Amino acid sequence: MNKLMISDLLKMKEEGKKITMITAYSFPQAMVVEEAGVDMILVGDSLGMVELGYKDTVPVTMDEMLHHTKAVVRAVERAHVCGDMPFMSYNISVEQAVTNAGLLYKEGGADSVKLEGGQEMADKVTAICRAGIPVLGHIGLTPQTANLLGGFKVQGKSLEAARKLVEDAEALEDAGAFAIVLEAIPGQVASLITERIKIPTIGIGGGAGCDGQVLVLHDMLGLFKRFTPKFVKVYADVYSIEVNAVKKYIEEVQKGIFPSDEHSFTMKEEVVKELFKALGMK
Repeated sequence: MNKLMISDLLKMKEEGKKITMITAYSFPQAMVVEEAGVDMILVGDSLGMVELGYKDTVPVTMDEMLHHTKAVVRAVERAHVCGDMPFMSYNISVEQAVTNAGLLYKEGGADSVKLEGGQEMADKVTAICRAGIPVLGHIGLTPQTANLLGGFKVQGKSLEAARKLVEDAEALEDAGAFAIVLEAIPGQVASLITERIKIPTIGIGGGAGCDGQVLVLHDMLGLFKRFTPKFVKVYADVYSIEVNAVKKYIEEVQKGIFPSDEHSFTMKEEVVKELFKALGMK
């Protein structure tokens, strides 16, 4: 099974083949999406909300990202694994950005890193790429700075805002990014960006015109009940399946149904008798 390289992803755009990406944060999750045949796995800082229970992605640390990235990498052979750079791990300086990107790439084992922001992050993207680390860009709704954007809202709906998104995408391409995530922007704008740049676009609420799509695993499996974004399609209600399975377990334990002989270990009857005799029991 050959590892998907950056060149493979670029070729997919050239040939019009859609790229699939899903988030995963643990070894068993990564095993599932890898076996299913996904092209890219994003170890997103969304783990702060769906795995760690934070109200948003802001509190996520580099140590947490490293921990989860390492777990995912251990399960993967083919898919391209991208590690998310958490808030304030790259915002302060170019040196800080390269150092932390290096941690995810070298220690975490990620195939690339992702960071949020457009033109204002171009210098950091360039520096990270020059260090030999592939970068996935992310524009539109950027969750780490959602408060500056008025909350978790669609971006790029005005002429000025749409033009800035196009300029941001072009700046990231020029800076060396190998692909760009387009989150929560009008489909027309996402399609325009996809046509104007040579690197793949990965949509999450960006419409069908993008070169690929990404969804949070917990969203698509119905595991995250706090809220479900408009752009999410729920493919299975795994949450209810898990709850019902646990309820069944509780019921069977309380009624003495589980464990049955099938799930228990036994020893030879003569050994049991000898044990009882040794203990003075009948």
